[in-house]
Amino acid sequence: QVQLVESGGGLVQAGASLRLSCAGSGRTFGSHDMGWYRQAPGKEREFVAAISWDGSSELYGDSVRDRFTISRDNAENTVSLQMNSLTPEDTAIYYCNTRPPRYDYWGQGTQVTVSS
Repeated sequence: QVQLVESGGGLVQAGASLRLSCAGSGRTFGSHDMGWYRQAPGKEREFVAAISWDGSSELYGDSVRDRFTISRDNAENTVSLQMNSLTPEDTAIYYCNTRPPRYDYWGQGTQVTVSS
């Protein structure tokens, strides 16, 4: 069983950067491919980025490629998302989960709001 807690969100202006963190518990954290997902008001949750269990490969959604970078530290049981050049379209609640996501691993997420 893995428990995930997201942090690092906030209110920023367009063009700013934020770094999100996801702290995981459980002995199996390092064996999971992990992902970041987001849900904007009135929209379905969407995939943002993913990283393989050993950090050797990454995958990004089209809307964030070249702006966001995912990383992980299995020794610390953390997954991070560096977000640069934020736009109002990035406003959403951001969640981490395994990839593919498990319904019982969804946490509270962290709110990111980007003002124009």
